[in-house]
Amino acid sequence: MRVLDLFSGIGGFSLGLERAGMKTVAFCEIEEFPRKVLRKHWPEVPIYEDVRELTAAGLAADGIGVDLICGGFPCQDISVAGKGTGIEGARSGLWRECARLIGEIRPQFVIVENVAALLGRGLSRILGDLAEIGYNAEWHCIPASHVGAPHRRDRVWIVADTNNQRLQGRVEAGLRECSRRIRQCRSAADTRNHRKGNHGGKFMNNLYRFTRQLNWNDPIEDWTPGHVGDRLVGWVCVVVALLLLTGVVV
Repeated sequence: MRVLDLFSGIGGFSLGLERAGMKTVAFCEIEEFPRKVLRKHWPEVPIYEDVRELTAAGLAADGIGVDLICGGFPCQDISVAGKGTGIEGARSGLWRECARLIGEIRPQFVIVENVAALLGRGLSRILGDLAEIGYNAEWHCIPASHVGAPHRRDRVWIVADTNNQRLQGRVEAGLRECSRRIRQCRSAADTRNHRKGNHGGKFMNNLYRFTRQLNWNDPIEDWTPGHVGDRLVGWVCVVVALLLLTGVVV
């Protein structure tokens, strides 16, 4: 499957998709440093600089066919760390160019990624744009911790195609398989840590898993005595761990 990687950065999307058996046929990245990285690792793949100037006709003239478009368009106007302008902002508004290219090229599949704040600051716009040009979509908010990272870092992933029958059940099945492989990797890592005597790392990993299960963001009106108890225990564990790490408690 031939991939057009928009807002490419240093090629994270393409790295993952190629490991899944796909082939990147073109990048689009405006920043010079990431383009240097892309040229080093994909020397034969053309790199277009400005998504606003990229067109289906231009790709066809260069002999490039596309089956899948992927991209994590700029998040600065959507992220809670920004000013909250939303998807109409100058940077995050580049989603319009992504949608334009999807409509022009008509790939079989589309994959879009962005920060979790997209759920309230633009997801409806994206789904509406995709529907308008004939795409059905499924979306999930997946934290980095679900793929082995030691932090949460929620991200929204949208997968769309022109015939939703191809998608039904496959995204959920993919997530289940991903979770299974992660459990295997973590089990192997725990075994290695135990053999090496790395019990501190295992303790912190287990502490992290425990605190991740506490539903910290539940509305306060939904709290029960169990919620309160879990939170108190969780905070005590976190404080003790920090004290141990800083040497306050010996």
